[in-house]
Amino acid sequence: MSESENDNEPKIADTKPAVLELEPGDYWWCACGRSSHQPFCDGSHKGTGLAPQKVTIDEKKRVALCNCKRTGGAPFCDGTHSSLKTP
Repeated sequence: MSESENDNEPKIADTKPAVLELEPGDYWWCACGRSSHQPFCDGSHKGTGLAPQKVTIDEKKRVALCNCKRTGGAPFCDGTHSSLKTP
């Protein structure tokens, strides 16, 4: 897995999704890959030009949130991680 040195490109936080059971409420999904609290934002995106994405959960449910930051259906995993090249 290679990471770009460009601060404006999301880093791959993991090559598998975060499967979580979430309670109703608002969450902020990390879109930059720099958060130490994946898959949620901790403010590490500041200065990168990238911003977290708000996720609203209306009822308790199990979700798979993208950790590779390459999904076409952000913030949810669409399986893109399975096509990423790893070293």
